Amino acid sequence: MELPVDRPNRSFPRLIQNEATTEIPLHLLFRDEPGPSRPDHDPSPAALGPPVVGSGRGTGERPRFRRRVPAPARPAPEAEPGLAERPARVLPGAVGVLAGVCGAAGCVLTTWWAGVLPPLAARALPLPAGAGAGLGLPQWAAYAGAGALGLLGFGGLTRGRAGRAWVLGLFGRYRGTVRRTGLLWINPFVPRRGVDVRLRHWRSGPMPSADADGIALRVAVLVVWRVRDTARAVLGVDDHEAYLRACVEAALARVTVRGAGGARGGAEAAGEALTRLVAREAEPVGLEVFSVRPARVEYAPEVAGAMHRRGVAALDARDRAGALTSVVDSVEDTVTRLTMRGLVDLDDGERKVLVRDLTVAFCAGRRETIP
Repeated sequence: MELPVDRPNRSFPRLIQNEATTEIPLHLLFRDEPGPSRPDHDPSPAALGPPVVGSGRGTGERPRFRRRVPAPARPAPEAEPGLAERPARVLPGAVGVLAGVCGAAGCVLTTWWAGVLPPLAARALPLPAGAGAGLGLPQWAAYAGAGALGLLGFGGLTRGRAGRAWVLGLFGRYRGTVRRTGLLWINPFVPRRGVDVRLRHWRSGPMPSADADGIALRVAVLVVWRVRDTARAVLGVDDHEAYLRACVEAALARVTVRGAGGARGGAEAAGEALTRLVAREAEPVGLEVFSVRPARVEYAPEVAGAMHRRGVAALDARDRAGALTSVVDSVEDTVTRLTMRGLVDLDDGERKVLVRDLTVAFCAGRRETIP
């Protein structure tokens, strides 16, 4: 029987009407993709970011996503952008003294010119007889000019001291800082604020904190600091001392402090961590922090009694363990020496009785020696 052979040009009906065939690039089949075993692999599109290549219909290519890169840590904000200390323009004090003397001399000469100089002053001063012009408009103008010069000269005199600085401002603008010492002349119409720039220390009161076990503590810290940038310290914050106290309190909440009976190494590590945190927070406002050290650490009043009893019990247990070890060593040494020298020949029962008697005797003698 001859089987029917399909003709080459015979056409079959399509099962899928909208069928499309495309070529798949070979390199797309062997792309390296992160496996699910990697701990940093997150297959969610939100974690991978926006797609680089969108999915193409019929191409067989999956969308590729750009992995999000974490943004770098932002530095601490400055008190005010562009605000920094700069020297102010001042004059030596001799200039102010000279201007004041000239103003006073001008007032005296105007009085002589008007002819109203007292006779006693006229005889004391080497001046010729007064012109007697009287007090007119020119005389009053001369009085005003000489008086203004004298007031401006003597009114701007100030004394600069070591460890003190003046922050000058005019119409709400920062005009500079004066750190010079000696007699100076500063414009008397410019408002000024004094700042202590010496090395200072501040001992805080008891501040709340906690140890590694979460037990409440009260910590008093000693802070050594100074004002490095007067412009930022005075104009950047309302009160730089209050700001420093707030920084210390915030650092204590983040640093673990050893308890009242902690080791010295733990206190040093806590001090270094506090110094690093407070110095970083105080730098934007012009404060330089050298050290922040716990000066006194004690338990909070609500747990102080319980922690005291716990410490006494631990100390008593340690003493008892040390006393027991000493007694056992003494008994063992005594029994060993008696046996090795042949002074006694004991069986197991007699050895146990001797050990018991020696232990009782040594314990009783140790209790009598301890007050």
